[in-house]
Amino acid sequence: MALMKRTPATELDVWNRDFPMARGLHSFQREMNRMLDQFFHGDVFEDSMGGAMFTPAVDFSETKDSYVIKAELPGMKKDEVKVTLNNNIVTITGEKKSEYEKKEGDYHRLERSFGMFERSVSIPGAIKSDAIDAKYTDGLLTLTLPKTEETKQKTIDVKVK
Repeated sequence: MALMKRTPATELDVWNRDFPMARGLHSFQREMNRMLDQFFHGDVFEDSMGGAMFTPAVDFSETKDSYVIKAELPGMKKDEVKVTLNNNIVTITGEKKSEYEKKEGDYHRLERSFGMFERSVSIPGAIKSDAIDAKYTDGLLTLTLPKTEETKQKTIDVKVK
């Protein structure tokens, strides 16, 4: 018995030869790999001006008494960020300004992204809108949204007879 190294390209060649309907499968696979590679490296999100869109990372968690939203906004000042609450949807908006307006140096790779952004988080329960706490420290925005008494989970003991 002879052992042969398995190569997906060889298997596709057999498919292309034996099954005419699958002739374009190899080029389709290459194109899908290229698109996925671009997607996960951010190239798909480039806008028409050549810069990438900025989308801050957001964590949403729930405690017994409140909902907590944390948004990473590195390099931004607190007055460049706006937070609104409308119909139990918290929206964080702002603009991260580019610092590459001067053409003094030759940039070989720019990975940091800039531009307008908007992130919205839907809150699943009622909150006390007049008691929302917002803190902004070292590029991390932390919003604490206290729950109303009706929203807080209550435990009721049920007696079985």
